[in-house]
Amino acid sequence: MRLITTVAAIAMAAPALAEEVNVYSYRQPELIAPLTDAFTEETGIKVNVAFLNQGMVEKLEAEGDRSPADLVFTVDISRLNSVVEAGLTQPVESEALLATVPANYRDPEGHWYGLTTRARIVYASKDRVADGEVTTYEDLADPKWEGRICTRSGTHAYNVALTSAMLVHHSEEEVKEWLEGVKANLARKPQGNDRAQVKAIWAGECDIAIGNTYYMGKMLADEEQKEWADAVNIVFPTFEDAGTHVNISGVALVKSAPNKENAVKLMEFLTSPKAQEIYAAANFEYPIAPGTTPVDLVASWGEFTADDTNLMEIAKRRADALRLVETVDFDG
Repeated sequence: MRLITTVAAIAMAAPALAEEVNVYSYRQPELIAPLTDAFTEETGIKVNVAFLNQGMVEKLEAEGDRSPADLVFTVDISRLNSVVEAGLTQPVESEALLATVPANYRDPEGHWYGLTTRARIVYASKDRVADGEVTTYEDLADPKWEGRICTRSGTHAYNVALTSAMLVHHSEEEVKEWLEGVKANLARKPQGNDRAQVKAIWAGECDIAIGNTYYMGKMLADEEQKEWADAVNIVFPTFEDAGTHVNISGVALVKSAPNKENAVKLMEFLTSPKAQEIYAAANFEYPIAPGTTPVDLVASWGEFTADDTNLMEIAKRRADALRLVETVDFDG
């Protein structure tokens, strides 16, 4: 009798084990594990995550309709939009997603939805930069910053997105002049990641740096890097006629998704207040669902008004932004 019961139990469990959703992610599995674990606990649907360092579009194109991928997770609007532009996604119509994702953080046609935001801010030396000395992104080209700015490569996705946003608010000629001005103010050739810029401020190589907000949380959680973080303040610049530039982490449904229903369930879960708070806390980012708030550490960095430009408008200007960065030889 015991054997029959065991066999029956296994047979009943088999369909549940078959319920799954497959994710290709530019975010490390450990960063999204709290989310996928919570989703599985709530729904019984297993989430399989394949982490990719690069080449997501190429991989999906090579796999074609045979791809096991249901969803793509990525950071940066240009990376997310590149999957859409390659014709690898399908639109999702969901009342839950429309209710929880603000219009400027989703594709108007439903091909992608934002999950969290991060601001592209200025890290400023506590010792060498006065309060109120940094106000706008445009101000970074002011000669008063000559030899005082550090940044990573101008062709990196985060900086290209900022330049793309500049193109939303200014003419191409004005943005070219701005890039030339920022380049003239660099203390060293663009190099390293955002954390490396904060280390350079700590070391006295420069006074201000361009970076993403969440790196402050990551540095404060690292014994060695905490000293770097303690040397700077976070400043939220704005565009002269708008708010602070933000970028997103986001999700899109793959065109050939074999587990579409489960994938949409995961998308809706990820934008729910419960998941938003888990995700934002794990990555020191800002949740986007109405009624949600960042964790205390992130909130302590200060309040800001985000630029309300739809991120698709920024993504559309990526090619022009990259061309301008290369024209002025920003990294040279």
